[in-house]
Amino acid sequence: MKSFLAFYRKFLMGLTRVIGVIAGLLLFIPAFSIVYEIIMRGLFNSPTEWVVEISTYCVTIAGFFGMAVTFVSNKHIRVDILLSHLSKRTNEILNVITSFIGMVFCGVVTLYAIDMVAMSFELGMIAPTTLRTPLWIPQSSLPIGFGLMFLHFIRTFLENIVKLGDPSYDPAAAAGEVAK
Repeated sequence: MKSFLAFYRKFLMGLTRVIGVIAGLLLFIPAFSIVYEIIMRGLFNSPTEWVVEISTYCVTIAGFFGMAVTFVSNKHIRVDILLSHLSKRTNEILNVITSFIGMVFCGVVTLYAIDMVAMSFELGMIAPTTLRTPLWIPQSSLPIGFGLMFLHFIRTFLENIVKLGDPSYDPAAAAGEVAK
């Protein structure tokens, strides 16, 4: 089980890095397009019609893609005022429970998001804007982002189960990750 978890962790971390790079690159598009809009509007009195739509899509997609990156780097907001007063064993049990809840939640959201994207694709739904963007394109960021979160919650759940049986188990070390 530990060797499978090490492989699964390496694979997911690599995939998350790629998705994180894409999310980061997507954030450059609004920055440059807004500067372009300011120049066109201010200097040439020729505003664009596409900047707001493209910027909104890019920021939204980057947000959903960035969820797993934030989760992996442990940067999500956590309130641990109560947890800091509990025993290590109790915290480990709570980690198993919360990772299971997160796994179920992200799995359900992923399934519903896949249905939404499929329906948008099948019905040929498009944005009522100048660009007439097929809605399945920006909507695809939901199942991708939540699907990646789902995979990470599976990983976290399994690693927490193994840690309950073997308190010395370090998933990062088992996967050959260098400590930061």
